[in-house]
Amino acid sequence: MIIEAMQLGPIGTNGYIVGDEATRHAAVIDPGGDAPRVLATLKRLGLTAEAIVVTHAHFDHIGGVRELVEVTGAPFLLYEAELPVLQVAAEGASILFGISVPQPPPPDRLLHDGEILTLGGAPFRVVHTPGHSPGHMCLIGDGVAFVGDVIFQGSIGRTDLPGADSDTLIRSIARHILPLPDDTTLYNGHGPKTTVGRERRTNPFLAGLAPMPER
Repeated sequence: MIIEAMQLGPIGTNGYIVGDEATRHAAVIDPGGDAPRVLATLKRLGLTAEAIVVTHAHFDHIGGVRELVEVTGAPFLLYEAELPVLQVAAEGASILFGISVPQPPPPDRLLHDGEILTLGGAPFRVVHTPGHSPGHMCLIGDGVAFVGDVIFQGSIGRTDLPGADSDTLIRSIARHILPLPDDTTLYNGHGPKTTVGRERRTNPFLAGLAPMPER
């Protein structure tokens, strides 16, 4: 599996290209902006975009979606409960932050909790992880997870935005992140990648937090 990380858009949000070394097919995850740079990186790696996926629809994760869809023709995938957030993404960026981003097109397909996506030739489970945003999802594979803004190295997602809730976010982490093996690499939306074990041991927001069984 090829994983290429990029800092994209107005605040340098982490975006990812996940490619299959055999087929050279790829998914772009959380293209927060700078679509020409993403396209150039795909070309450099010899990959063809087969999907554009966002973990959630906040402005800093969706700024490059429209251009990437228009240029590549790849379908845009979004978790079903995040559609209302997507529909006001550009307007919200302008009102709340004074930032202009292109409004993404409607998703080509809505994703559902528990379904399996193939990314980089490997299966990833779609997991609904609300709290930072109502329809936030993580993509959890074997030893690798793309976690958006649920958890960071030494921190967790902010919960002072519309539709966010701190108790819900903590439950998402306890139910879906902490049960993963300690050596699972977490590719997040901001800052350096981390592991479940590191965050279990050192993240001050998780002190005393026990894993919860999935429903």
